[in-house]
Amino acid sequence: MLQITDLNYSVAGRSLFEGASAAIPEGHKVGLVGRNGTGKTTLFRLIRSQLALDAGDISLPSRARIGGVAQEVPSSEVTVLQTVLDADEERASLMSEAETATDPTRIAEVQARLQDIDAWSGEARASSILRGLGFEVHEQQRPCSDYSGGWRMRVALAGVLFAQPDLLLLDEPTNYLDLEGALWLESYLAKYPHTVIIISHDRGLLNRAVGGILHLEDKGLTYYTGTYDQFVRARAEKRAGLAAEAAKQQVRRAHLQSFVDRFKAKASKAKQAQSRVKMLEKMETIRAPEDAARTVFTFPQPEEMSPPILRLDAASTGYDGTAVLQRLNVRIDQDDRIALLGRNGEGKSTLSKLLSDRLVTIDGKRIASKKLRIGYFAQHQVDELFIDETPLEHLKRERPDEAPPKLRARLAGFGLGVDQADTVVARLSGGQKARLSLLLATLDAPHMLILDEPTNHLDIESREALVEALTAYTGAVVLVSHDMHLLSLVADRLWLVKGGTVGPYDGDLESYRKLLLAGEEKPAKPQKEKDKKPVSRDKVLELRSEARKAEARVQKIDDMRNKLAKKLADPALYDDGRQGELETWNKKYAEVMQAADRAESLWMAALETLEKAEKTV
Repeated sequence: MLQITDLNYSVAGRSLFEGASAAIPEGHKVGLVGRNGTGKTTLFRLIRSQLALDAGDISLPSRARIGGVAQEVPSSEVTVLQTVLDADEERASLMSEAETATDPTRIAEVQARLQDIDAWSGEARASSILRGLGFEVHEQQRPCSDYSGGWRMRVALAGVLFAQPDLLLLDEPTNYLDLEGALWLESYLAKYPHTVIIISHDRGLLNRAVGGILHLEDKGLTYYTGTYDQFVRARAEKRAGLAAEAAKQQVRRAHLQSFVDRFKAKASKAKQAQSRVKMLEKMETIRAPEDAARTVFTFPQPEEMSPPILRLDAASTGYDGTAVLQRLNVRIDQDDRIALLGRNGEGKSTLSKLLSDRLVTIDGKRIASKKLRIGYFAQHQVDELFIDETPLEHLKRERPDEAPPKLRARLAGFGLGVDQADTVVARLSGGQKARLSLLLATLDAPHMLILDEPTNHLDIESREALVEALTAYTGAVVLVSHDMHLLSLVADRLWLVKGGTVGPYDGDLESYRKLLLAGEEKPAKPQKEKDKKPVSRDKVLELRSEARKAEARVQKIDDMRNKLAKKLADPALYDDGRQGELETWNKKYAEVMQAADRAESLWMAALETLEKAEKTV
């Protein structure tokens, strides 16, 4: 068990932990969550004794091994597979000793221990882990120096997974994985035989791979049993309860203070007044939780264009005259929301570059509307910002004629306030850099947004804000992401990039996830040609419109439900004499809940009809 007791720690006079305590049972899988900058990574360093505590204690069972990924493996001539095998230091040491030992007793001890740790299956286990993280068998025999930093981070992750420490600490491991690698890691961690604590903003991973959430907030730690979604509900209930208790206490305080103010000067009431003063002094203040400033993205809206806005006809593209993708026949309309699926190296980024006109066709045609504007965001662009310039200076370069107040308003629309606007990029967090890159990508109100891993540096609140912004955005969206939660909420069409071409994927994201975990790549079986009834493009557009209207109804009813829930959370409503009013509000809430069920059913039916129609266009 990991036991954290009364932890105190400060950095440069800023307190990160004050009396923080938590206990993580052995073998549990736990997600460590909290807003950026609250100290999650610092807690990992404290657990690993890389930092000295100011006060308190962190204890683990004796001889417990702690492992994590601090940096990529070095560029060397050692093969990827051997690098992973060497990560298990005990196994590597014993294997070496087994070849040189001469003492019969020691030889027996070494062989027994090798048997205990299942050393002989090590190469197969290491290879399996590497395959899960995207390295084919032949690629595992290449030296680490052949790979970029991101891929060497995968090797480092494979190494720590192979070593199987008693406490595995992972800090945003999916940031350098693609969707397939992230899904494999989810499955692997769920079956990991020891304790895992993972810092992640990937809601899907926190719902599928962990059974507890350790929440870092207000310099303290709170452990919640369950998935991330269960944590969100439990925390909301806790906050609502605190808010109600704080409101009741405020009424009580006001009542006592009123008595004191009225009678403290009267001799006949002095004793009672003094008694109430003491009650006020002893009353421990219940503080209502403060809501953090809401995370936002504000995408400018483009004018409407006639469909299609972009079409590929028998197109092929690649690099240095060599085709990577061929026989591309696709069209994109302004209301499309498309997720690109496919294993790493199949060409998702290549297709994104072709769509965004960053690659030319080798054969065939790329036909785009004349006034088409495209916004393009790729994760590497965050590293291409000018590190010695401020966000405001970045915008001035793009909009030299705009007044500073308008430029600052643009930055504020992407969650970059006054302080961040005047801070050089080198000192911004990864999330703030990503916000700036997204702002620059959408500055011209593009008709189509192509986003390649947009959430890597964003916390959960920022990811939810991105979903809201993309939902409200009236242009087309093409997404490449390992964040299944984002894909499921934004995309309504799935394209599979495989075998050098691209086509519609007939299943849903969950079926794709299951296929990947089963080691398969084939799309769902297509409908037989004789069963298909052709549907006109205009009909599909009409059905999409109906689906969006149905979604809007659901959102409107959901807003009403939230307002009624807030009303019912008012403590004053439960005072004596207001039972009739309370009954009325409860009745309205029940009616809205019924309406919500009907609206969601209609929305689902509209989406199902649309999906069937799109398959027969």
